[in-house]
This record gives sequence, C-alpha cells and structure tokens, in this order.
Amino acid sequence: MQRGLRKWALTSLAALLTAAATTAAALPQPAAATTATVNGSTTFQPIDGFGFSEHFGRAAIMNGSQGLSAQHQKEILDLLLDRSTGAGLSILRLGIDSGIQPTDPGGPNATPKYVWDGIDKGQVWLAKQARAYGVNRFYADAWTAPGYMKTNGTDAGGGTLCGLSGATCASGDWRKAYADFLVQYARFYRQEGIRITDLGFTNEPDWTATYDSMRLTPAQAVEFLRTFGPIARAAGYKVACCDSFGWDEEKAYSSAIEADAKARGDVTTHTGHTYASKVDGPLPTHKRTWMSEWSPDGTTWNENWDDGSGYDGFTVASAIHDALTKGNTSGYVYWYGASLGATRGLIQMDGDNYHVSKRLWALASYSRFIRPGATRIGATTSDADLKLSAFRNTDKTVTVVALNASTSATPVTFDLEHTGIGKGTATPYLTDATHSTAQQQTVAVRGSSLTTTVPARALVTYTIRR
Repeated sequence: MQRGLRKWALTSLAALLTAAATTAAALPQPAAATTATVNGSTTFQPIDGFGFSEHFGRAAIMNGSQGLSAQHQKEILDLLLDRSTGAGLSILRLGIDSGIQPTDPGGPNATPKYVWDGIDKGQVWLAKQARAYGVNRFYADAWTAPGYMKTNGTDAGGGTLCGLSGATCASGDWRKAYADFLVQYARFYRQEGIRITDLGFTNEPDWTATYDSMRLTPAQAVEFLRTFGPIARAAGYKVACCDSFGWDEEKAYSSAIEADAKARGDVTTHTGHTYASKVDGPLPTHKRTWMSEWSPDGTTWNENWDDGSGYDGFTVASAIHDALTKGNTSGYVYWYGASLGATRGLIQMDGDNYHVSKRLWALASYSRFIRPGATRIGATTSDADLKLSAFRNTDKTVTVVALNASTSATPVTFDLEHTGIGKGTATPYLTDATHSTAQQQTVAVRGSSLTTTVPARALVTYTIRR
C-alpha cells in the first residue's frame, strides 16, 4: 500500500513538473537586454547650454503685470532655472526692439538720442533673476532695426536696412548707426549689472511678419556683418547670425558667411530656428551652432507627455535629441519659457495661476544634467527605437539620455568605454505620463557596465559618477 502511494505521488509530481515546464515555455520570456556603447574617446560638439526667451512683454507678465503673485513668480523662476528641482536653463535670449531710440535722431550721421528706462519690458528684471540662479549667457537679438532706418519706414512688416545693396533710402545709409544702436543696447544692460555675451542683429530675415521684422538676404547679412562685426567684437561681444526661420534655410546664410573671409572671422555662433524645416544635419560651418528658437505648432494649451498631438512632451524631447545628435548643436534655446493662452511654451501663466506642461520636463531632462562646458561623446545602439545621447561634464560625471520610442520597456546594458568610470553609480531621472524628471533608485556600475530598463515611451536621464 505504501509502495503504491509512493509510486502515485512520484507520478503526480512528474506530471506537475511537466505541466509547469509547458506553461513556462508558453509564457512570454523576458527580452534580452539591448547593448549600447557609450564611448568617451569619441567626441563631438561642446555644449554652451539650453535656454528660453520672454520677449514681447512676457517678462513683465512673469514679474506680475497681470496679477502673478511674488510667490508664484518665484515658483515659475524655480521651474525654469533651478538646477535641483527645475530645468536649470543656462541661456536667456533677450529681444531688442526700437525702444532705446524710438524716433529718428535726424539722420544716420546725427548724434544718437538714446533713452533707457531700466526696465526693457521686464527683461532687465528677468535677467537679474536669471543671473542670481547662475546664468551667465545672455543672448540679445534684434527682430528689426528701428523703422526709420528701413526701406518701409516702420518696425513691422519687413523692409530692409537702408544702405545695404538694393536698399537705397532718401534718409541715407544707416548701417553704422544700426551697429552702434545694437552695441548701445548691450551697454545699457552692463549699466544694470548684466553682461550681454552674444549679440545678434536679425531674427528670421527670410520671413515677413505683421509684427517687428526685417528682411535680409544672405548676401545682405554678410554685407552688414562687415560693418557690425568689427564694432561688436571691439566692444567685447560675440556675434551671432542669422536666426533663419528654418534649419535648411539657415544653411544659405551660414554658407554665405563661410564664403566671406571677413564675415567668417567675425561670427562666433551660427543660429537657426526650426519652424520651416527641422534639424536634419549640421549647418555648413565649423563654428558653434545653436537651435535658437522653436516651439511646436498647436491650437490649444497642452500639458500631456505623449498624446500624438505633435506638441506634447515626447515631441519636444525628440526635437532636442535630433538637434544635439543630427545637428551637432552647442546650444538649444526654446521659445517661450512662460506665456499665455494657447501657448506651446513650457508654462502657461493665467492671472495669479500657472500650469506646467510636460514640455518643460522634456527640456529639463537634458538641460538640468548637461551643463555648459560639457562635451557630447559617442552613444550607439542597434535598437532604432532607443534614441541615445551622452555627454561628459566638466565635473567628470557622464550624462546619458535615453528616449524610448518603443511601446515596450527596453532592457539595456550600457558599456561605458573610455569614460574613466569602471565602478560607480548611475542615478536615473524618469519622465513619462506620470513622472516629471523624477529621481529613481540608483543603479550600480560594475566593470564599466550598467544594466537597466528604459520604460516604454519614456525619457530617462542617467547621471553616472565614480
């Protein structure tokens, strides 16, 4: 009897083990880890930083002109500029308009009649706030010369600077007067304790807008640079050009500058926008390049991470990745940090209220961790859905940013070659529908290798240190 029971038990156990094995085989098996290589010996562009603008009075609104309380002003500044809890943005783009000399002083050779209110539509206040957070890169750019210096006689609606080829005006040649005007703007900021570092004379010169705008062909931009470049550099400013409204369109301006020895020597940074065309490769220059303005098209305020709208957080993260890895850009300057209504800015202001979009956290996942002075290094993988970029900061930390375009979580083993990190830790920061650059559990680095999982349709930034 006992022998029969023992035989029955063994037979039953064998059947159960067989069934379990069959069931296990039928279940989905964990995916094998994707291999990715971060190679510190492969170097690309240096990084100048990431930034935003509050032109056209948005800075004044941020400073409370429409009811935003001091507490909420501080909270928005923290979101944009704080390096621990916010985006840690490091470039502020300032908009120059005709305000410092709104009326014709009597011709291009007359003594200038500059005026300064110390406010500049709230931009002085914002620049001082940014400086207090550690920002030291201030890019001042003009949308137009004052109307009396242009062929159409008004700030808006295009027109061309008088004195350039094809732009003859009865009032005379305003090229030097305009160059002096731009430098004087920067000097007024110095008077306020803000050092303008980069100075530009044109914004979207190939687009006629109903607001402040001025048309310049690539040849005319080069022609003006022969006057402006030496004056700006002698005053201690880096010259930026030309902020075309599309990346492909900017290539014509960059090519014209590179073809002219004098202009080539005077321009420090080539700048382009990505409205008319996206980043599909580097600009034709060996100088540093910035994606200097963009926000996606859209008709409503949108706070979502990944909704397929084309102006969600995932879209912005993809655009930043492309600018850094396809365009080799050293700077990335988003359009509005905070604005109103159906804005595609990072933050929406509404009286004394404000709302935060996932676009902010898409940018923060790069800008907080990739600091000015960093260098982009090699980051490769065979997984087409895993968009990788890697950077070595001046403090020897390595930042790896992984954007997973797959609808499935992706296990990844990162091989950290020539980074100097054989053993250490990696701290992940996750952005997705329910996380906003949220710190996750630290992962160990052993034998110059790091194994982790990037969640589906998510952005993860890894700060890796010895």
